[in-house]
Amino acid sequence: MHPYIPPTLPLDKEVETKKILKKTISANRALAKLNGVAKIIPNRNILINSLVLQEAKDSSEIENIITTHDELYRADLDIKHITQATKEVQNYKNALLKGYELITEHKLLLQRHIVEIQQILEQNSAGVRRQSGTNLKNARTGEVVFVPPQQYEEIVKLLANLERYINEPNDLDPLVNMAIIHYQFETIHPFYDGNGRTGRIINILYLILQELLELPILYLSNYIIKNKSDYYRLLQEVRVKENWEEWILYMLDGVEQTSIQTTLLINDISTMMKETKYTIREKLPKIYSKDLIEILFFHPYTKIEFLVDGLGLHRETASKYLKSIEQLGILESIKMGRGKYFVNKRLFERLKKGLS
Repeated sequence: MHPYIPPTLPLDKEVETKKILKKTISANRALAKLNGVAKIIPNRNILINSLVLQEAKDSSEIENIITTHDELYRADLDIKHITQATKEVQNYKNALLKGYELITEHKLLLQRHIVEIQQILEQNSAGVRRQSGTNLKNARTGEVVFVPPQQYEEIVKLLANLERYINEPNDLDPLVNMAIIHYQFETIHPFYDGNGRTGRIINILYLILQELLELPILYLSNYIIKNKSDYYRLLQEVRVKENWEEWILYMLDGVEQTSIQTTLLINDISTMMKETKYTIREKLPKIYSKDLIEILFFHPYTKIEFLVDGLGLHRETASKYLKSIEQLGILESIKMGRGKYFVNKRLFERLKKGLS
């Protein structure tokens, strides 16, 4: 099978059909609602922390890197003896946050930024593919279904074209552009490994660049997991049939459905925070503070140090606070190694449920 060289961008054909334009309206509406709802959480790091971990888990699962929420949250607190899969999910989280930092600083998403993101993801510096031989196989049959560009010069040329397309304005709806960019990146397949996960990070960074979102909180990986066979089928149909309409509609539906589900999740977290606030303020008025509530929701696992650092308490006082809150049934203490942790039970269960 010969290598497939994708067309340079912008495309020389009209892709915004009536169906696509209609779908962009509902997808953009759902995304705008999500962007607005995110502002009801007072501390933006609560959402970033919770949702980045969720996306890291789901995006890695697409590549058959499987971990549990419990492993992931424990690993996030630097608890030792974590699995290799959990380490890889952590790398994804770190890569995504680095990407967010880079575009926030530079207001651009450059080729060198994408390489840096992939290096954090894969924990190596192999960079753009220089050796031929990469191909994509059917996971079930082992049959080669697609051969991406093989020559280093060709890959670099295509990436330079993609960089321009990402950063220069055009007349297409940004969500349509996101679908085209994702297809193009996955088809160039510029790295030896980590292309799928890097491509999914690019999706969210592009939406932030286009000012459709302020925070990196919309992740399509959950949608792709649920519709995985369609994802790979439609990518391939663009290559062999130029079936852009179905591919773009698939991605727009992903944005719409994921926005709706993430909005529900944020509303649930907000409700939990309010209910926790009222309970502590009524039952434990002497220890209540806005900062305390935010600490309890910053991470599903709270430790004494969080209160020591965040509230300026002595360890003994912080410990008493957490034990008092545990007696209300809000937290549950667990021993791990030499440390003691307090799990926010409702938050943990809601995040474990994910986007449903």
